[in-house]
Amino acid sequence: MTEKKAIIIGAGLVGSLWAVYLSKFGYKVTIYERRTDIRLAEITAGKSINLALSKRGWTALEKAGVHKEVEPIAIPMYGRIMHAESGEETHQPYGKEGEAIFSVSRGGLNARMMDVAEKYGDATIHYSHECLDADTENGIVHLKNSSTGEIFEDKADVVFATDGAFSAVRYNAFQKLSRFNFSQKYIQDGYKELLLPANEDGSYKLDKNALHIWPRGRFMLIALANEDGTFTCTLFMPFEGGENSFESLKTDEDVVNFFKTTFPDFYEMCPDLLESWHENPLSGLAIMRCYPWTHGKVALMGDAAHATVPFYGQGMNGGMEDCRIMAELAEKHNENWPAVFEEYQELRKPDGDALQDLSYHNYYVMRDYVADPDFLLQKKIEKRISELHPEKWIPLYSQVSFSNIRYSDAWNTGVRQHNIMQKVMDKPNIEEIWDSPEIEQEILSLLESEPEKAVEEKFFHQA
Repeated sequence: MTEKKAIIIGAGLVGSLWAVYLSKFGYKVTIYERRTDIRLAEITAGKSINLALSKRGWTALEKAGVHKEVEPIAIPMYGRIMHAESGEETHQPYGKEGEAIFSVSRGGLNARMMDVAEKYGDATIHYSHECLDADTENGIVHLKNSSTGEIFEDKADVVFATDGAFSAVRYNAFQKLSRFNFSQKYIQDGYKELLLPANEDGSYKLDKNALHIWPRGRFMLIALANEDGTFTCTLFMPFEGGENSFESLKTDEDVVNFFKTTFPDFYEMCPDLLESWHENPLSGLAIMRCYPWTHGKVALMGDAAHATVPFYGQGMNGGMEDCRIMAELAEKHNENWPAVFEEYQELRKPDGDALQDLSYHNYYVMRDYVADPDFLLQKKIEKRISELHPEKWIPLYSQVSFSNIRYSDAWNTGVRQHNIMQKVMDKPNIEEIWDSPEIEQEILSLLESEPEKAVEEKFFHQA
C-alpha cells in the first residue's frame, strides 16, 4: 500500500490537534512551522491573551483521546467577578452549578499540544520553515528554511492550513484564486497585556476560579489566572478618541494616573505596572472572513478560515471544533477529500460567521452590561426559566460555552431569546414580578409566537 501523506502548515493549537486526528486515519503527517520551537524558549505569562477552553474544545480533545494531556494545566473558572471603581465586587456564575470554562496559558498549551502532535500524531515538525506559496490543485507547498535560506517544495495527498489569522497559505495561494472572497475588519479597540504578580508566598491576589472584569463602559480590563499564582491581564480600549484611549497615555505619569483613577484596586495590587506596561506591545484586533475555505487538495482551518476577536473565548474552541467536524466528515466520506472538503465548508462557514458575530456581540456584553442592574435581572429571569423549562430555554452563553450546539443555531436562538426578553423587561414593574408565574407564562407564550428566524439588527447593535 502507498503511504498516505498529509502536510499541515502551522504547528499551533489547531494544527497540532489535527495531526492527531490525521494519524488515526493512517496518514504520515509533516508539519511546517514558521516560528522556532516554543518549547525551547522560556514561556512567561502575560505575553498573550490567555485562552478559555470550554465544552467544544474539550469535546474535540476527548474525541482525539488527548484531553488528559491538557487537564493538568487548565484552571476552572465558574463565573465572572466584576470590579467596580469603588472596589465592590459582584459575582455572576457562567452556567449551572459546577459548570466552568478553563483558563489556560496560550504558550503553555501550545507547547503541550506540540508534544501531543509528536507523541499521539507521530508528526514530524519542522521549525523555522516559512510557507511561500501553495499549488492548491496538486497539493504542493513551497517553503523556505529560515535558518539555512534553502527554498524547496513538498507534496502531499492533502494539505491543511492552520497557520492563523494572517495565514500565509490563504494570502499567497487562496487570495490569488478567481472568485475568492476575503474581508479584514479591525475594530476600533486595541489591547495591551499586563502581568499581575502573585503574592510573596506564591498565592493568588484574586480568586483564581473566576474571570475578573473591570467594566468601564467604553473600555475594560480583564484578568485570567495562570498556574504560577499570577494573572494575565488585558486592557481593551480604543486606540484614539478622548481621555480613555491608548493615544492619551503618552507618559508614565499618564499611565499611573489612569490606573489610579480608573482601576484603583488593581493599581494597588500591581507594583510592577509600568514595567509590565512597557514590556508588552499594543496590538490590534480583527475579524477576517473568507470563502471558499477549500480548493483542490488544500483546506483552511481555525483562524486561517475564520479569525475573530477574543471576547467569547471561542477562537481556539471553534478551531478545535473544525478538527472534530473534519474528522467526522472524513469518516463519513471514507476519506474522499473532495466530498469532505465540500461538505466541511458548506457546514462550517455559517458557524464561522456566527462565531464572529457572537464574539463581537459579547464584547459589548462584557464592557457595557455585566455591571448593569437591568442586564443582571434579565440574566436572573433567563436562568430561572432555563431551570424550570430546560427543554425550551438554554441561555445563549450556555449554548456557546457548555454545549456543542452549532454556533449558527446558537446565534439564531440568542437573537430570538433577546427579542422575547426585551418585551419582558419593558414591563414597568418587572423588578417586583420577575419570578412570578405570570412572567413565566408570558415567556412561554412568547416562545410560541416569536418567529424562529428573528430579526437580529437590534440584538447586534444594542448589545
